[in-house]
Amino acid sequence: MRTALTIAGSDSGGGAGLQADLKTFAALGVYGTSAVTAVTAQNTLGVTAVLAMPPELVEAQIEAVLSDLGADAIKIGMLANAAVARAVAATLTRHPGIPIVLDTVMVAKGGARLLEPDAVAALRQEVMPLATVVTPNIPEAEALTGLTITSVADLHRAAVALLDLGARAVIVKGGHLDGPPIDVLATRGTTLELTAARIDTRHTHGTGCTFSAAIAAELARGADVTAAAQAAKAYVTRAIQAAPGLGRGHGPLGHL
Repeated sequence: MRTALTIAGSDSGGGAGLQADLKTFAALGVYGTSAVTAVTAQNTLGVTAVLAMPPELVEAQIEAVLSDLGADAIKIGMLANAAVARAVAATLTRHPGIPIVLDTVMVAKGGARLLEPDAVAALRQEVMPLATVVTPNIPEAEALTGLTITSVADLHRAAVALLDLGARAVIVKGGHLDGPPIDVLATRGTTLELTAARIDTRHTHGTGCTFSAAIAAELARGADVTAAAQAAKAYVTRAIQAAPGLGRGHGPLGHL
């Protein structure tokens, strides 16, 4: 049985965060474990409260999982603040060789900030160099690179720029652009566009979490980054199509 560890925040509404990650792992046949970085009070209408975990507790959770159950892949989501980001980086440095998918969570779909401003530098300098693949959306890629992204060509430029921060592969998600949702995957010397049909729905809460978790699950099962990204894109599309229609705002996906 392959295993995957999610290091992420808790979403009380169950649509994003570690809840979405664990559902995705289960759907893709991977045993999921978790290290909680923060607890949020949220639903489909937005986030009303956030409490970050003490860095030493985050570290203890990661060590407890890796020392016993192990991990064939790790997904990193919400890190909340600089202290938690540094604790995660320091802990994972002691466990080299595990594929890491970094979802650079900064702002919730409803607009609430999920990463303190002073933590961006820690994310960029300490966590990103550990990543096998990084999956920012357009606002996150702009914050990390300083570029303005308004076209698919800009997605390519941002992806290449993010490689210089140390990750081995970058997928800049283009869902914020008009037209079909095109993501750009960049590795050293190559770029590839991942495409899918746009689905007209408000039930898209947790798509970023789900995408990165699906990549981690596929890596845990032995896929390379390109195959993992393509499979994850297809899985997210199916999950959007299967959304159960819950909530009065941005509803969750149909993960299972």
